[in-house]
This record gives sequence, C-alpha cells and structure tokens, in this order.
Amino acid sequence: MTKNYKYVPIIIRISIAFLFLLSAVAKLYPSPYFAISTFEVKQLYPLGFSQDLASYFSRILIGIEFALGILILQKHYLRKLVIPATLLMLAVFTTHLSIVTFQDGGNSGNCGCFGSLLPMTPVQAILKNIVAIVLLVVLLKVMPQKDESKSNFWILTTWTLVFILILFMLAPIQPKSSVIEVTKTELNDTISIKTVVPKKIDSLVKDIKTDTLKKTAIVIKEEPIKHKSGYSSYFYKIDNGKKILCFFVPGCDHCRVAAKELTEMKNRENNFPEIKIIFMNEEADLIPEFFKYAGAEYPYKIIEVIPFWTVLGTGKDTPGVKYLWNGNEIKYYFGTTNDKFNAEEFEVLINKPYVELKTSK
Repeated sequence: MTKNYKYVPIIIRISIAFLFLLSAVAKLYPSPYFAISTFEVKQLYPLGFSQDLASYFSRILIGIEFALGILILQKHYLRKLVIPATLLMLAVFTTHLSIVTFQDGGNSGNCGCFGSLLPMTPVQAILKNIVAIVLLVVLLKVMPQKDESKSNFWILTTWTLVFILILFMLAPIQPKSSVIEVTKTELNDTISIKTVVPKKIDSLVKDIKTDTLKKTAIVIKEEPIKHKSGYSSYFYKIDNGKKILCFFVPGCDHCRVAAKELTEMKNRENNFPEIKIIFMNEEADLIPEFFKYAGAEYPYKIIEVIPFWTVLGTGKDTPGVKYLWNGNEIKYYFGTTNDKFNAEEFEVLINKPYVELKTSK
C-alpha cells in the first residue's frame, strides 16, 4: 500500500465504529427502557414480533451493535467474521428499509436507526447504509494482510455477550402489567355517582305531552348512539357524554403545551368536556410539574411504556388528544406534524351539534 493510502483502513474502521456505536447509544435515548420499548412498539411490532420476542430481540440487537462498533477496531477475525457480520447486518437493515420504502413511500416517519435522538426517514437510512457497505468493501480491498493475523475467537464472543448482558441490566424486561397507579382525583370521581329518582308514571305521561319534553327528545336524538370506546378500564365514565382523553408523557414539552391550551379553553367554555389523562410511565415524578405548567389538575392514570404505545395506536405519537362523545371517536389529534393538536379548530369542534358533525364526515 502506498504511503498516501496507509491511513485509509483505520479511517474507515473508525468511521464504521462511530456509526454503529452512535446507532446503539441513540436507541437508548432519552432513557434505556423508554427508548427500547418505543423501538419495539414502532419498529418490531409492525414486523410481526410478539411482545415477548421483541423484548429479547431488541436488547440482543442493540448489544450486537455495540459489540460490532468495538470489534471493528480490533484485529481478531476482522476479515473472516467481524467485517462480514457487519456487512450482513447492514444488508438486512437495507433490505427491510427498501421494502418499507416500496410499500409506504419512505419519505416520512422515523426508521428508528438512531432512535428519537436523530430521526431519519427510510430513504435517508438506506443511503447511509449503502455508504457504509461501500466503505466496508473498500476496507476488505485495502486492509493489510497483517490486520487479520490474530484469531482469538473468545475475544469476539466475550465482547458480544458482555454488551448484551449490559443491555438487559440497563433496561430490565418489565412485567406486562398495564395500569400501575390510580390517583386520588380519579377515586373521588369514581364514587361521586348521582342517584336519579324516576318520576311517577302518570306525571311522566303528562310531561311527554309538553313542548319542553318534545324539544328535549329532539336534543337526545341529536347525540350519537352510545358506543364502547375501549377505555372504560381506565376511566369508568369515559363513554358517558362528551369527554377529552389525552395521551401525554410527563416530560414532553409538546404535551405540556397541549394541556395548557386545553386548560385555557376550559376556562373560557362553560360546558367544556371533562378531561382525562393517560400518562406514560416515563419520568412520572414530573407529573406535579406538568400540572403546574398546564394550570390545572385532571384525573389521570399512569401505564407502562409498551401498553401506552399500544393504547395510543399504531403509527401514532404524543401528544395525543381524543374527543369522545358517548364513546364515539369524533376527532383524534396526535404527534407534532400533520395531525397535531389544533386548539383553535378543536374549540370550534366541541361546540358543534352532532347533526353538523355527521354531515361534515
């Protein structure tokens, strides 16, 4: 190798090591369990992974990424195993991303390669992987033969197992329990059941003939038929009347802004729907600070990360604000892009009669 190219192999190896280590670290941001669980729900579940299999596969995969980032810098089985294994992983990722691009367009969404630290579309990730594959092929061509002279297989297995075990320790697999806390506010809400005493039959028959009851009957018909929303396990009266169900993360700035806008709206509107919140169990200690910023406290439940993403919905992101009427979904805002919460639009929406909502669908 000429003098001008003698540093090329080490530059390529450092570049690939940086790429893999960054990818692995990014999948642990902002906290290991939250980030890994999010990766499982958004990337592995759509591929058909079960919850149990995804929990193990994600940690093993990230552990291998860490290991390859370190092993590419050493000389044991570098040409025979380490570089081929790195090429294989990149090829598998590229094939998967190509399928996603073909099916969904690939120009939007986060492929998960760098977690939420550095969002990247599938097309961008494919280009990144192709560059890495080309660099590794060049490395095989220009790498001196002496760099593959060592062959201690235990170096490879030890590093790989160590990183996999570290991942299981950083983000222990949690039990499948869903709801982990019921607040005092919700308990008070639960026991405040009003008892309605029916009128006498003859009095009721007389009232039916009045114009007042006729008008009331018309109003009742203008409400949607009661429907089971699927959220009664969190809030038992959620399917009665108008409700706003929010999906928030305590430390999420966008969630706090949405909550504050809802509070301001509630202060302006006399008959504003009840607000209920499902919090993700990520930085739950920030909930008091969350409510302080929002300007009011609301009944809430805290659920684990994976159940939270599941109940939020496939392809959805926080903040989530769902408008329910008798259990029927009238409007669902989610994420921070096209479907994000729009306070002005929402304030108009909640004041519309059901007849107008039906005709606008």
